[in-house]
Amino acid sequence: MRAIRVTEFGGTDALEPVDVEEPNPGPGEIRIDVKAAGVNFADIMQRRGHYRGGPEPPYVPGMEAAGTVDAVGEGVDQEVGDRVVAMTGGGAYAEKVVTPANGLFDVPQGREYAEAAGFPVQFLTAHCCLHEWGSLDPDERVLIHAAAGGVGTAAVQLADAAGAESFGTASSREKLDLAERLGLDHPIDYTEEAFEKVIEAETDGEGVDLVLDGVGGDVFDASLDALNYRGRLVTYGVASGDPAQADTTRLLFENKSVVGFHLGRAMQHDPQSVLKAVPELTELLAASDLEVVVGERFPLSEAAAAHEYIENRRSTGKVVLEP
Repeated sequence: MRAIRVTEFGGTDALEPVDVEEPNPGPGEIRIDVKAAGVNFADIMQRRGHYRGGPEPPYVPGMEAAGTVDAVGEGVDQEVGDRVVAMTGGGAYAEKVVTPANGLFDVPQGREYAEAAGFPVQFLTAHCCLHEWGSLDPDERVLIHAAAGGVGTAAVQLADAAGAESFGTASSREKLDLAERLGLDHPIDYTEEAFEKVIEAETDGEGVDLVLDGVGGDVFDASLDALNYRGRLVTYGVASGDPAQADTTRLLFENKSVVGFHLGRAMQHDPQSVLKAVPELTELLAASDLEVVVGERFPLSEAAAAHEYIENRRSTGKVVLEP
């Protein structure tokens, strides 16, 4: 079967199309005939060698896949032919992938495979950051960075559904128009305005109650400026490549808090907190009350181009690979 292999840490030229042996499921596992695989920024960080605890080359990347079950291992209550989506933990950039059955969900009714492949990582990350880790209340204000990205488009919709007032950043009017369509209240083009100054002006100096930051670097520091008294910041990524350093003295004297969220680690230690939202989210997606924004599709063989597309900040919503 065809797959994409990371041959060494580095640039997109390290993504190599290869022929590999078809994997077989063991006990508690299923094999998926992949119709679409989600591309996440974490895949890029892993390829660069900047992802703590990530795989060592050579490996097949890819954390989520949608398709049909074509083989089941011992002890698995799943039928061949079922339409499923899975958080695989790796190996999804391939025509087939083997994954534990406990990370499996049904494809929401009426949704295509590309949409389903964009559901697990981005919506569960957004939901956990907003609610389980961020403790968002309906009468609060939230700042969502990269509001037109994969997690961002999910977070904007979930914040709107929760009744919160949302601020969001993006790098173009086109991206902000998308976020506004999804329910963003206050769009901010960070290339033209300092978002913390905009928030200060629009909230009469009060600031926001919660920030979702997957960027790090200077954005992290400015986000602390945008927080109000007892505000919370959930850090879930380092898209800038510059890990932020929290000044604990500042947190102490300003009565602000920073919480870290990592989907993979949360699944290992507290899967119930992560997965409890799945039935509700699946129902909302099936009813079209939530939308998985599929921004661009690439053939599996063009995984390198998909990574470049994201790295060049051209993407909106979810980027997917289709074998």
